[in-house]
Amino acid sequence: MTDAVQLPPGVTVLERGWLSANNIVFEGAQGTALVDSGYGTHAAQTVALVTQVLRGRALDLLINTHLHSDHCGGNAALQAAFPAMATHVPPGQAEAVRRWDEDVLSYRPTGQWCPAFKFDGLVHPGDELVLADQPWQVHAAPGHDPHSIILFEPSSRTLLSADALWQDGFGVVFPELEGESAFDEVARVLDLIEALEPTVVVPGHGAVFAGAGAIAAALARARGRLSSFVADPARHAGHAVKVLIKFKLLEWQRIPLQQLSTWAAATSYLPCVAERYFAGVPFDAWLSGLVDQLIRSGVLARDGDAIVNI
Repeated sequence: MTDAVQLPPGVTVLERGWLSANNIVFEGAQGTALVDSGYGTHAAQTVALVTQVLRGRALDLLINTHLHSDHCGGNAALQAAFPAMATHVPPGQAEAVRRWDEDVLSYRPTGQWCPAFKFDGLVHPGDELVLADQPWQVHAAPGHDPHSIILFEPSSRTLLSADALWQDGFGVVFPELEGESAFDEVARVLDLIEALEPTVVVPGHGAVFAGAGAIAAALARARGRLSSFVADPARHAGHAVKVLIKFKLLEWQRIPLQQLSTWAAATSYLPCVAERYFAGVPFDAWLSGLVDQLIRSGVLARDGDAIVNI
């Protein structure tokens, strides 16, 4: 749990790391709510943590900022644990959830896993949600995900930024990997965040950070990273694939290199990125080079014929 930064009354942040997105719990006289539910392999832990925070109260509402697997992978487990709970999602992929289309939802193309869940309502940009007895504004935050939202409470100036802004960057801009322009949308969302003038930022991953200086520095780092990606889209593409590999190692912890290669070849995002940005480089050699970069950076290691998460 995050205690160092002053959060609004009734708000608890469960900082989860990088496999699972942070979970934000709201408790108020009008009910309880949770924003984002983490990855599927951590679902039982998510239920236990939320239950502990609520101290016997039921969870009334679950909201997803977007439908990437690390933000909604615990939905099904929470729905089973709290049968009366309502689940609200952004509208853009609601129909894909309704028919459970894992290709449209990106789970199959990225090689990730998300247990099927249902939803009861939609949360639209422009809505105002009462969470922990305070009104939270819903803003569109496309870029990382075309359908993502962020939440802002103007009295305390607290922002739930999802993957639009972290202390050291922002999430992979997935539409760019698919050949769709989205870097401009990332820039516009960073401008929106600056215009909201938050004093506390609760990111989708990593620690809560606060204060004008820290937030200005985070925005500057994000803009610097964005500029480097705009100048060299292949750099972003390579970064994105390394993120997908590291994410999978967070789940597996250890895997033979040959099995990793088999997974990568069958995970359609990776061959598509290789063809679009690194044509002419043999796939196995390209993949091996990315793994070597991750090892040199200290986030993976070799152990015999296996790749190990650090």
